[in-house]
Amino acid sequence: MSDDHCRGVRHVSRAAAAGHVCWSYDDYQPFDAYARDFLRAGLEAGEQVWYVPGRHSTETADWLAAQAAASVLSSDQAYPGGLIVDPAAQVAAYTAATEDALAAGFTGLRVVADATAFVRTDEQRHAFARYEYAIGRYMRTAPMRAVCAYDRRELGDHAVAELACMHESSHAEGVMFQLHPGATTADAVLDGEVDVSVEELFAGALRHTDLAPAGGEVVVDADDLDFIDHRSLLALQQYAETQKMTAVVRTRLGAAERLAGLLELAHVRVEVTR
Repeated sequence: MSDDHCRGVRHVSRAAAAGHVCWSYDDYQPFDAYARDFLRAGLEAGEQVWYVPGRHSTETADWLAAQAAASVLSSDQAYPGGLIVDPAAQVAAYTAATEDALAAGFTGLRVVADATAFVRTDEQRHAFARYEYAIGRYMRTAPMRAVCAYDRRELGDHAVAELACMHESSHAEGVMFQLHPGATTADAVLDGEVDVSVEELFAGALRHTDLAPAGGEVVVDADDLDFIDHRSLLALQQYAETQKMTAVVRTRLGAAERLAGLLELAHVRVEVTR
């Protein structure tokens, strides 16, 4: 088992394979190098690329200035709605940008954005976490890929974790699970490990989703989940009860099915995949 896995780091090994990735940094230079590789892969694939570097001066921004298919945007240009992001409006803005890229002959849109300025307060962060979840669903089927960056020195580990866990993958240390969207509002995906150490984080992540039942149920694809404890199942039960729905957890973990049975959860049903 790698050191990264032991620290709870869940990451994509190659930039070209990334979908919706969170990167938090203490030192901006390694992130800038990753961003350059990620954006270069987009240019090679015929995509339009956007870079939103935040307040840092970067080599990537200088390199992109010579690329015809690339734009370096300010935070205000990329997130025109202000410092508290409107999730639906921001998804609509990126949808329009992706469609414009396709109409211009590109194969899609690839974005790297440092969003630190939009998540400094609790109100900002909760709004942005909801946006991260919503844009993740759009990217499941649309030709858009993105890396979202956060300054861990400014925000702190807990604030970064609140955002990182809403992505498909994360380079942030200490992020033990990812809760990201399925193809519809009735589907979510849960990976990693969910135990007492992330009980509060998991409950908050559930509140940041826009899950809506189909036939009274939502489905949580937990086939890549490695562990879940009783507190986390109770948190899911409380969320599902509040939303007046049943959460169907599909997992290979037989222990989770047995645990749910012992807890007699009225709003959670665990189904073991074979």
